[in-house]
Amino acid sequence: MSEKKKQQKSADPNPDEITIPLSDLIKTRRDKIGQLKELGVEPYPYRYEWTHHISDTLAEFDSLAESETIVRITGRIMLKRKMGKVFFADLRDSTERLQIYVRKNDVGEDAFKVFNLLDLGDIVGCEGTLFVTRTGERTLKVASCELLTKALHPLPDKHSGLTDKETRYRRRYADLIVNPEVRDAFTQRTRIIQSMREFLNGDGFLEVETPILQPLYGGGHAKPFKTHHEKLDVPMYLRIADELYLKRLIVGGYDKVWEYCKDFRNEGMDRLHNPEFSMIEVYWAYADYRDMAKLVEKLLRHTVKELTGGYKVTFEDHEIDFEPEFRWVSMIDSITEQTDVDFTEFDFEQAKTEAKKLGVEGDKLFNRGKVIEAVWEAKVEPTLIQPTFVCDFPVEISPLAKKHRDDPRLAERFELFIAAQEMGNAFSELNDPMDQLERFLQQGKALAAGDDEAQPLDDDYITALSYGMPPTAGLGMGIDRLIMLLTNQHSIHDVIFFPQMKDLKEGSVPVSKILAQLREEEDGG
Repeated sequence: MSEKKKQQKSADPNPDEITIPLSDLIKTRRDKIGQLKELGVEPYPYRYEWTHHISDTLAEFDSLAESETIVRITGRIMLKRKMGKVFFADLRDSTERLQIYVRKNDVGEDAFKVFNLLDLGDIVGCEGTLFVTRTGERTLKVASCELLTKALHPLPDKHSGLTDKETRYRRRYADLIVNPEVRDAFTQRTRIIQSMREFLNGDGFLEVETPILQPLYGGGHAKPFKTHHEKLDVPMYLRIADELYLKRLIVGGYDKVWEYCKDFRNEGMDRLHNPEFSMIEVYWAYADYRDMAKLVEKLLRHTVKELTGGYKVTFEDHEIDFEPEFRWVSMIDSITEQTDVDFTEFDFEQAKTEAKKLGVEGDKLFNRGKVIEAVWEAKVEPTLIQPTFVCDFPVEISPLAKKHRDDPRLAERFELFIAAQEMGNAFSELNDPMDQLERFLQQGKALAAGDDEAQPLDDDYITALSYGMPPTAGLGMGIDRLIMLLTNQHSIHDVIFFPQMKDLKEGSVPVSKILAQLREEEDGG
């Protein structure tokens, strides 16, 4: 058989194409472990002393090559090709890719046999010196090579990659291995969060932690996840927001607090929603919602500048500019701009009638505010591309915000929209306990009428407000959507390492079952 045909025969086929059963591919690799052990090779050693990341090796390549410095690197084999008594392979570590050159005369016959048993996906440590091939490829000439981990599951095909979205999200580890740009996006995620943390801490806000498991949910319009505390024998909820606990801290005497938080909402999933998501919440005593808007502008400009070096980012087909002052427009005025209909003086029934004329069905909505919000979502939200503060929401849909100082039908609230997506929600916080109690009671009526996103009465929170909370501005900002925007990712699932997924399709065989069967066969069972 020719060398070329041998290469084709030994190469891993794409497991996603199911040309060979996965169990056979895994068995072949499992058999190689036995052969490696016969050669005295431990397929899963404890450690390896490396000297350079591949990115460092490339950055210092000329000086390292000229001085013939011994370099020790680690990486996963992403490409392997044999040419007689020589192997070329591509290694990738957490930073970059580098070609290695393994020659039988350099490493010895036994080590060459070992390298022959290695597969794509195996992790190795290599020692050698650097040189440039005749084709101009920067390369490590291997003097010794150690197997650090034998991979039993074959990698997706190097040309087609891991392209099925559901498989990518479900097996994020494989996605990260074969798609370096995915790793880059998640590295950017960390940088964005660090930048926001540095800004807020530097501006005098105290980072705190509040309960994830709560006896009562609140702070947002959402259906919660419910569980049960066995010892206390009471129902408990995963938080839908941090708001009510952070405002308790303002009551307790802190002037500026914030939290990077995981929240949970038992709702649908789409490209903008995942049941578990990340937010920051910020509370600032003696400030109002306009003060908070200015803070948000500064925070986002700082973050974008730290990430990109400028103030512009590209998201899908739009260039978003964070440098100009963000637009400020009321919800009702923005509807009028798009439809020529002014909802200011409409009562509930009039609002439903006008909404229907605009093609928005309001019969199943619970109050005037919900109708106005539905019209706004249909007619205005898709048009908001550049950073825009939509302010002064109907009071009925803002149960935790102060009534507007100039119009009691409205609340002092804004939502930030960029690229037609909500990024943040802020209030001049309601600190009148009697007003707050009345809002909770109204929410209770909506809850009884079937609105499973309405908030229940929180007696302890009313007690906290009764001690006195100073005028306060509050903000909740969705981190996942912001990261989507700043890294140009279409779906929230592209910026969450492990998004929630449906169960595996029927007929799929777990790898654990394949490995258990192989073990039984090896044991003679």
